[in-house]
Amino acid sequence: AVSFAKATKANLMLLHVLSNGEEGCPELPAYPYLSYYPQAGDRLLEVYLEEWEKYSQRGLEFLRSLHLEAIAAGVNAEYTQIAGNPGSIICDLAQTWEADLILIGRRGYTGLRELFLGSVSNYVLHHAPC
Repeated sequence: AVSFAKATKANLMLLHVLSNGEEGCPELPAYPYLSYYPQAGDRLLEVYLEEWEKYSQRGLEFLRSLHLEAIAAGVNAEYTQIAGNPGSIICDLAQTWEADLILIGRRGYTGLRELFLGSVSNYVLHHAPC
């Protein structure tokens, strides 16, 4: 993306979507019996929030490093991190930012795994405004 933006003198928006499907995302504790033990539930929620904050910070650090790389290459770049459904977040940001092009990574899911787990790139391909 940096090379392409540099070659075409384009602006670059770097996006990371915090999503439940991403590796390393903490899982929200869901234990129905915790209503009997409110202190345990409070502590589990506290631990979850601490893990979510670490997860979020790792994403921001990654974005900052990419941003610095783009700036060093002479590319006008900005970055943002948003929590939610990756496909719709990407499409919404592309619309808001008036993007002309989206470059997207992929996990490499194919076949049944892609069918059941979904494909962000496939969603974006069919719903993006550009």
